[in-house]
Amino acid sequence: MNAAAVTVPPLQTSESNKIAIIISPRAASSKVIAEFLGTFILIFTVLSTIIMNEQHDGVESLLGIATSAGLAVTVLVLSLIHISGCHLNPAVSIAMTVFGHLPLAHLLPYMTAQVLGSIAASFTVKGIYHPVNPGITTVPKVKELIAVAVGATIMMNALVAGPSTGASMNPARTIGPAIATGRYTQIWIYMVATPLGAIAGTGAYVAIKL
Repeated sequence: MNAAAVTVPPLQTSESNKIAIIISPRAASSKVIAEFLGTFILIFTVLSTIIMNEQHDGVESLLGIATSAGLAVTVLVLSLIHISGCHLNPAVSIAMTVFGHLPLAHLLPYMTAQVLGSIAASFTVKGIYHPVNPGITTVPKVKELIAVAVGATIMMNALVAGPSTGASMNPARTIGPAIATGRYTQIWIYMVATPLGAIAGTGAYVAIKL
Protein backbone atom coordinates (compact mmCIF):
# COMPACT_ATOMS: atom_id res chain seq x y z
CA MET A 1 0.00 0.00 0.00
CA ASN A 2 1.23 3.47 -0.86
CA ALA A 3 2.41 5.09 2.39
CA ALA A 4 1.17 8.46 1.15
CA ALA A 5 -2.35 7.17 0.65
CA VAL A 6 -4.99 8.06 3.20
CA THR A 7 -8.07 6.04 4.08
CA VAL A 8 -11.17 8.24 4.21
CA PRO A 9 -14.53 7.12 5.61
CA PRO A 10 -17.46 8.19 3.41
CA LEU A 11 -20.16 10.57 4.57
CA GLN A 12 -22.70 7.87 5.46
CA THR A 13 -23.01 7.17 9.16
CA SER A 14 -24.23 3.61 8.73
CA GLU A 15 -21.45 1.16 9.56
CA SER A 16 -22.55 -1.16 6.76
CA ASN A 17 -22.05 1.62 4.23
CA LYS A 18 -18.62 2.71 5.44
CA ILE A 19 -16.30 1.52 2.68
CA ALA A 20 -12.65 2.52 2.80
CA ILE A 21 -11.59 4.83 0.00
CA ILE A 22 -7.95 5.38 -0.86
CA ILE A 23 -7.19 9.01 -1.62
CA SER A 24 -4.07 9.67 -3.68
CA PRO A 25 -1.93 12.78 -3.10
CA ARG A 26 -3.22 14.18 -6.39
CA ALA A 27 -6.84 13.71 -5.31
CA ALA A 28 -6.06 15.27 -1.93
CA SER A 29 -4.55 18.27 -3.71
CA SER A 30 -7.71 18.63 -5.79
CA LYS A 31 -9.75 18.74 -2.60
CA VAL A 32 -7.59 21.46 -1.08
CA ILE A 33 -7.68 23.52 -4.29
CA ALA A 34 -11.47 23.14 -4.42
CA GLU A 35 -11.75 24.41 -0.85
CA PHE A 36 -9.53 27.41 -1.64
CA LEU A 37 -11.42 28.37 -4.80
CA GLY A 38 -14.83 27.73 -3.28
CA THR A 39 -14.07 29.85 -0.23
CA PHE A 40 -12.62 32.60 -2.42
CA ILE A 41 -15.76 32.73 -4.56
CA LEU A 42 -18.07 32.65 -1.55
CA ILE A 43 -16.28 35.41 0.37
CA PHE A 44 -15.82 37.56 -2.74
CA THR A 45 -19.53 37.30 -3.54
CA VAL A 46 -20.71 38.10 -0.03
CA LEU A 47 -18.29 40.98 0.57
CA SER A 48 -19.02 42.50 -2.83
CA THR A 49 -22.76 42.41 -2.17
CA ILE A 50 -22.37 44.03 1.24
CA ILE A 51 -20.12 46.79 -0.06
CA MET A 52 -22.36 47.48 -3.06
CA ASN A 53 -25.24 47.77 -0.62
CA GLU A 54 -23.32 50.36 1.41
CA GLN A 55 -22.08 52.33 -1.58
CA HIS A 56 -25.52 52.53 -3.19
CA ASP A 57 -27.71 53.53 -0.25
CA GLY A 58 -28.96 50.11 0.74
CA VAL A 59 -30.02 48.99 -2.73
CA GLU A 60 -29.30 45.34 -1.93
CA SER A 61 -30.95 45.33 1.54
CA LEU A 62 -30.50 42.61 4.13
CA LEU A 63 -32.67 40.28 2.05
CA GLY A 64 -30.47 40.81 -0.99
CA ILE A 65 -27.30 40.14 0.98
CA ALA A 66 -28.77 37.00 2.54
CA THR A 67 -30.01 35.79 -0.84
CA SER A 68 -26.60 36.41 -2.39
CA ALA A 69 -24.92 34.31 0.30
CA GLY A 70 -27.50 31.55 0.05
CA LEU A 71 -27.33 31.32 -3.74
CA ALA A 72 -23.53 31.38 -3.71
CA VAL A 73 -23.41 28.48 -1.27
CA THR A 74 -26.01 26.55 -3.29
CA VAL A 75 -24.04 26.90 -6.52
CA LEU A 76 -20.75 26.03 -4.84
CA VAL A 77 -22.16 22.94 -3.13
CA LEU A 78 -23.54 21.70 -6.45
CA SER A 79 -20.16 22.33 -8.08
CA LEU A 80 -17.74 21.09 -5.43
CA ILE A 81 -19.45 18.60 -3.11
CA HIS A 82 -18.23 15.66 -5.20
CA ILE A 83 -14.64 16.94 -5.03
CA SER A 84 -14.02 18.07 -1.47
CA GLY A 85 -17.35 17.91 0.32
CA CYS A 86 -17.57 21.70 -0.12
CA HIS A 87 -16.92 22.66 3.49
CA LEU A 88 -15.74 26.24 2.77
CA ASN A 89 -15.65 26.72 6.52
CA PRO A 90 -13.10 25.65 9.16
CA ALA A 91 -15.95 25.11 11.63
CA VAL A 92 -17.52 22.56 9.29
CA SER A 93 -14.18 20.81 8.71
CA ILE A 94 -13.57 20.61 12.46
CA ALA A 95 -17.02 19.11 13.03
CA MET A 96 -16.50 16.60 10.21
CA THR A 97 -13.18 15.57 11.74
CA VAL A 98 -14.67 15.21 15.22
CA PHE A 99 -17.33 12.84 13.88
CA GLY A 100 -14.99 10.85 11.65
CA HIS A 101 -16.03 12.12 8.22
CA LEU A 102 -12.76 13.93 7.49
CA PRO A 103 -9.35 12.39 8.25
CA LEU A 104 -7.39 14.34 10.85
CA ALA A 105 -4.51 14.57 8.37
CA HIS A 106 -6.77 16.55 6.02
CA LEU A 107 -8.03 19.03 8.61
CA LEU A 108 -5.08 21.45 8.58
CA PRO A 109 -4.80 21.54 4.74
CA TYR A 110 -8.55 22.16 4.47
CA MET A 111 -8.51 24.93 7.07
CA THR A 112 -5.42 26.53 5.56
CA ALA A 113 -7.01 26.57 2.10
CA GLN A 114 -10.21 28.07 3.49
CA VAL A 115 -8.45 30.83 5.42
CA LEU A 116 -6.15 31.68 2.50
CA GLY A 117 -9.15 31.74 0.15
CA SER A 118 -10.91 34.18 2.46
CA ILE A 119 -7.85 36.41 2.83
CA ALA A 120 -7.29 36.46 -0.93
CA ALA A 121 -10.95 37.33 -1.56
CA SER A 122 -10.92 40.06 1.10
CA PHE A 123 -7.86 41.79 -0.34
CA THR A 124 -9.28 41.43 -3.86
CA VAL A 125 -12.51 43.12 -2.77
CA LYS A 126 -10.54 45.78 -0.90
CA GLY A 127 -8.54 46.52 -4.04
CA ILE A 128 -11.66 46.77 -6.20
CA TYR A 129 -14.09 48.63 -3.97
CA HIS A 130 -12.22 50.43 -1.13
CA PRO A 131 -12.78 49.70 1.64
CA VAL A 132 -13.73 46.29 3.02
CA ASN A 133 -16.27 46.70 5.81
CA PRO A 134 -15.07 44.94 8.98
CA GLY A 135 -18.71 44.51 9.98
CA ILE A 136 -18.76 41.66 7.50
CA THR A 137 -16.85 39.63 9.99
CA THR A 138 -18.64 40.34 12.80
CA VAL A 139 -27.27 10.84 -5.32
CA PRO A 140 -27.51 13.72 -7.92
CA LYS A 141 -31.05 14.71 -6.82
CA VAL A 142 -30.09 14.20 -3.21
CA LYS A 143 -27.02 16.36 -3.66
CA GLU A 144 -29.16 19.06 -5.25
CA LEU A 145 -31.48 18.99 -2.26
CA ILE A 146 -28.47 19.23 0.06
CA ALA A 147 -27.25 22.30 -1.83
CA VAL A 148 -30.65 23.98 -1.58
CA ALA A 149 -30.93 23.10 2.11
CA VAL A 150 -27.49 24.50 2.92
CA GLY A 151 -28.08 27.63 0.86
CA ALA A 152 -31.46 28.20 2.50
CA THR A 153 -29.92 27.74 5.95
CA ILE A 154 -27.23 30.32 5.21
CA MET A 155 -29.88 32.72 3.94
CA MET A 156 -32.07 32.19 7.01
CA ASN A 157 -29.16 32.69 9.41
CA ALA A 158 -28.11 35.86 7.61
CA LEU A 159 -31.62 37.28 7.84
CA VAL A 160 -31.98 36.41 11.53
CA ALA A 161 -28.50 37.18 12.86
CA GLY A 162 -27.14 39.62 10.28
CA PRO A 163 -28.23 42.84 12.00
CA SER A 164 -26.81 41.83 15.39
CA THR A 165 -23.68 39.78 14.66
CA GLY A 166 -22.92 40.06 10.94
CA ALA A 167 -23.93 36.39 10.62
CA SER A 168 -20.42 35.23 9.81
CA MET A 169 -20.96 31.55 10.70
CA ASN A 170 -17.48 30.91 9.35
CA PRO A 171 -14.05 31.55 10.96
CA ALA A 172 -12.46 31.94 7.52
CA ARG A 173 -15.13 34.48 6.60
CA THR A 174 -14.19 36.41 9.76
CA ILE A 175 -10.40 36.19 9.46
CA GLY A 176 -10.11 37.39 5.86
CA PRO A 177 -11.83 40.77 6.25
CA ALA A 178 -10.23 41.26 9.68
CA ILE A 179 -6.74 40.89 8.21
CA ALA A 180 -7.59 43.04 5.19
CA THR A 181 -8.86 45.88 7.40
CA GLY A 182 -6.59 45.37 10.41
CA ARG A 183 -9.54 45.22 12.79
CA TYR A 184 -9.85 42.31 15.19
CA THR A 185 -12.50 43.52 17.66
CA GLN A 186 -14.16 40.55 19.41
CA ILE A 187 -12.80 38.21 16.75
CA TRP A 188 -12.28 35.48 19.35
CA ILE A 189 -16.06 35.09 19.67
CA TYR A 190 -16.33 34.07 16.03
CA MET A 191 -13.28 31.81 16.28
CA VAL A 192 -14.74 29.89 19.24
CA ALA A 193 -18.50 29.99 18.79
CA THR A 194 -18.74 28.83 15.18
CA PRO A 195 -16.77 25.56 15.57
CA LEU A 196 -18.69 24.78 18.77
CA GLY A 197 -21.96 25.43 16.95
CA ALA A 198 -20.91 23.22 14.04
CA ILE A 199 -19.92 20.39 16.38
CA ALA A 200 -23.18 20.71 18.32
CA GLY A 201 -25.27 20.77 15.15
CA THR A 202 -23.48 17.78 13.64
CA GLY A 203 -23.75 15.90 16.92
CA ALA A 204 -27.48 16.54 17.08
CA TYR A 205 -27.90 15.29 13.51
CA VAL A 206 -25.89 12.13 14.20
CA ALA A 207 -27.86 11.49 17.40
CA ILE A 208 -31.18 11.87 15.59
CA LYS A 209 -30.11 9.53 12.77
CA LEU A 210 -29.02 6.91 15.29
